[in-house]
Amino acid sequence: MKLEKLLEKMEYRLIRGDLSTEISGVVYDSRKVTEGSAFICIVGAKFDAHEKIDEVAEMGAACVFVRSDRVREGYPEGLTVIAVDDTRIALAYAAAAWFDYPAEKIPVIGITGTKGKTTTTYMVKSILDHAGQKTGLIGTIEAIIGDTHIHAVNTTPESYVVQQYLHDMIEAGCTCCVMEVSSQALMLGRCAGIEFEIGVFTNLSPDHIGPNEHKDFEDYLRCKSLLFRQCRHGIINADDKYAEEILKGHTCSVETYGIDNPDADIRAVNIQHVSKPGYLGVTFDVIGAMSFPVELDIPGKFSVYNALTAISICRHFQIEISDIQKALKVAKVKGRIEMVKVSDDFTLMIDYAHNAMALESLLSTLHDYNPGRIVCLFGCGGDRDPARRFEMGETSGKMADFTIITSDNPRTEEPQAIIDDIKTGISKTDGEYIEIIDRREAIAYAIHNGRPGDIIVLAGKGHEDYQEINGKRYPMDERVIIKEILDADALR
Repeated sequence: MKLEKLLEKMEYRLIRGDLSTEISGVVYDSRKVTEGSAFICIVGAKFDAHEKIDEVAEMGAACVFVRSDRVREGYPEGLTVIAVDDTRIALAYAAAAWFDYPAEKIPVIGITGTKGKTTTTYMVKSILDHAGQKTGLIGTIEAIIGDTHIHAVNTTPESYVVQQYLHDMIEAGCTCCVMEVSSQALMLGRCAGIEFEIGVFTNLSPDHIGPNEHKDFEDYLRCKSLLFRQCRHGIINADDKYAEEILKGHTCSVETYGIDNPDADIRAVNIQHVSKPGYLGVTFDVIGAMSFPVELDIPGKFSVYNALTAISICRHFQIEISDIQKALKVAKVKGRIEMVKVSDDFTLMIDYAHNAMALESLLSTLHDYNPGRIVCLFGCGGDRDPARRFEMGETSGKMADFTIITSDNPRTEEPQAIIDDIKTGISKTDGEYIEIIDRREAIAYAIHNGRPGDIIVLAGKGHEDYQEINGKRYPMDERVIIKEILDADALR
């Protein structure tokens, strides 16, 4: 592909060289440069790729993209140099051109918000697949392309990877894509150049604020709102207090969903909690633009919101109501209120709740089911803000009847030091607790001491299948651990 093709949808300045230069690939990792590559110089939090220009020229790069404020004198002989205001945006547009603009060939659904993105993407995929579509998915847990599942590193990958995934989805016969769109991705231009068919806002609360993330809540909100300036149709949670602010400057048509707002286009009414041994669910009726009953094998009001979001999206694909109902009944997400049957007497679930806000939301939902006890097992990650530990300890102490404090991903910290911080938080409450530093032993304790009517929550790990200790990841899948505990009990 000629360089001018990569540049056709971006603003740039030719510093030196020839636009007819033949390009063999688009690269943003200097270690992957090969003969004829176009190398995009990304400025990160800890590293500036402009420092690698001489090195990549020696490796055979044909062209480099530099930031306008990093233009220098004396580039290597024969190297074409392109200056742009933002190399991250340039990478997104160059990648789109390299893969022949895949987002123009299939509808892309982008879902943003603080909570609910992951579950909603799987619900949408379940409904569309059930109706005969072949749906690709990009999200926090994985990317799904046909029969291929790719482990995710970021909620929304780098722009080149997004474009590559979309291209591969088309090659695999996918007819649409649903993806989680993080505020970080919108801030860093990972979705630049994509016109989403549908953009979705679930909810907003303070998160991802701090070094290398968002400087404050206002910036977090602003970045979320960017999605609605690059989609054709916006679907908004009318119950969220930030709905109007999210839409400031929007360029799309808009419709809404909700539970409490009577003006929402699609609403859920007659919400009923369903509880039986080893099972929690919820039923409700959809009214407004569509009208039908729904049953979910996932508990809680937030599950109703997620389902409403999915229904609002899939309505635009003319999906039959029966397909929506059947797909939502079986939709499940690994590590998101994932119930694991261990007993007829009590309910056990795995959930990714790994901060106080998520834990409070989960435990509040479980209280609606009037359990005998709520037992909350969790730890906190090492090398992270200690305030999270105090907050989670206090939240569990207030909202759970019994807490089992254990390890999560200690990373380079001592597990006991993390547990001591959690105990500082829980000591502000009257909550009962026990500390068991080994997570496997803690899970066994929870199972062996479950009482009739209990709801036991294994919080924090969710879909993760590892434990990170001193820079190394060791296998740890809570589903496997539970099975091993039950198998050992059966042999006794």
